[in-house]
Amino acid sequence: MDYYNTPISRRREKIDCCIKQSLEKARAAGDIDFANLPAYVVETPREASHGDFASNVALLLSKEARQNPRALAKSIADHFDLAACDVASISIAGPGFINFHMAQGWQTSLLAEMLSYGEKYGTSDAGAGIKVQVEFVSANPTGELHMGNARGAAIGDSLASLLEMAGFDCAREYYINDAGNQIEKFGVSLEVLYLQALGQDIPFPEDGYHGADLPLLIKELVEEIGNEYQKLQPQLRQKKLIDYALKRKLNDIRMALADFGVVYDCWFSEQSLHDSGAIQNVIDELQNNGWLLKEEGALWMDCQRFGEEKPEVLVRGNGLPTYYAADIAYHKNKYMRGFATVIDVWGADHHGHVARMQGAMEALGYKREQLEVILMQFVRLIQNGELLKMSKRTGTYITLNELVEEVGRDAARFIFVMRSADSLIDFDLDLAKEQTLKNPVYYVQYAYARFCSIITSAAAIGLTLPTKPLISQQLQLLGHQSELALIRRLADFPDEVIMAALQREPHRIAAYVQEIAALFHNFYDKCRMLTSDHDLSLARLSLALVAATVIKNGLTALGVKAPSKM
Repeated sequence: MDYYNTPISRRREKIDCCIKQSLEKARAAGDIDFANLPAYVVETPREASHGDFASNVALLLSKEARQNPRALAKSIADHFDLAACDVASISIAGPGFINFHMAQGWQTSLLAEMLSYGEKYGTSDAGAGIKVQVEFVSANPTGELHMGNARGAAIGDSLASLLEMAGFDCAREYYINDAGNQIEKFGVSLEVLYLQALGQDIPFPEDGYHGADLPLLIKELVEEIGNEYQKLQPQLRQKKLIDYALKRKLNDIRMALADFGVVYDCWFSEQSLHDSGAIQNVIDELQNNGWLLKEEGALWMDCQRFGEEKPEVLVRGNGLPTYYAADIAYHKNKYMRGFATVIDVWGADHHGHVARMQGAMEALGYKREQLEVILMQFVRLIQNGELLKMSKRTGTYITLNELVEEVGRDAARFIFVMRSADSLIDFDLDLAKEQTLKNPVYYVQYAYARFCSIITSAAAIGLTLPTKPLISQQLQLLGHQSELALIRRLADFPDEVIMAALQREPHRIAAYVQEIAALFHNFYDKCRMLTSDHDLSLARLSLALVAATVIKNGLTALGVKAPSKM
């Protein structure tokens, strides 16, 4: 069982220690006989009536100890040091669950700890500075970013932020697909558009890039250089057109992502792998280690050795490496840069490539689990209750820029991370634009704006938040059910961040801040903030401050702003 330096985790660890001490006392007294302890848990029950913490230790130990689990639970409870853990009482439920009910005032002691973290509340050192890389979006620079790219950007960037909050040394990376067949096809498409713009009547290739942005780009080029490239040989002309277009397209992608709140630590060029010899080096390494097969003049990766149905081509019969070869070299480069774990965010249509890549990493001497792939399902766009059909091939898709312009960055990013990556998303354009509490991001942001309004009102009557945390006697004035429920859930924030980071689930934080917003709105409605009791007002303002800090830090991790006014 893992414990971290967080308010709730420290209490769980203390209860766990007391359970182990209780078991040792029971064994010494001859009440229990066991050799090995099973991997039990101490957790927070779903139902408040089941206590503040609960453990399944008696259930899991019963076979080893050859005792009825309820009898085992009673022995543990009888030898348990309540005072050492601030536990008021223990109850046994169902087939043998042990429920721990904490002593009165334990919630306010949690609040005091939360206040001591200040604006950094939610951060931890759970990751111990381990180097992790998250690569996401990495769209071909041959078109504009679309809704799927937008979802990948929101998921990847949010995950990276949560990893940083949890104490990992995390880097964001974009892999530029600037080599291979797609770039050759891109060059042919640009050449035809260029010559057409100069008046030549030539057909556009059926498998070319049909994006509406490319003719506009070529139009600007013609206005700049005229027919200067017309006299060049096709190969050189295509190279110049590719260089010009890639520079423009990558700049557009950078700007679109920056407007979406995404800034990368590294933009890595696929072409650099060819230029440096990294691809050939990894092919030679795999061949020398017996992983390659030669058939029909091509080199194939023996993927069947790690469970795949058939081999995969690494080098074609014409001597050119495949995308698979470049991908292997690229991922080896990541590990050579010192990343212990690399996380890729891919579209669900790449699911067949996952095992091949993990197997290739194993062939190079790395562990399969060092490469994690988050497969992201598609986005369906809804407007006026109807599904909008989008076709990237014909250029009739909604771009990232258009989405941000239509609904705003905050709504888009929040909605994209509200569901797990492996779930389809129905993106409701109308709901995303609503400035009402029906809109989930508006609902959360409104809770933060409410806090800011309270602070303004308090200042108007000369009441300001204390520069030092309140003493326990002041915090213990908080006893309303809405106050205690809010405190208890706020205490989970660092652990929620850690779990979201470790399980690669940013949607946990989206759900969590919505829950905190609901608890805060309920607290606001049930408890008057500014009262004639000075200490009670300060205690409630302090609680509101922690709630606001959690909402702001949670939204910030998701790339969403916390506005002071709505």
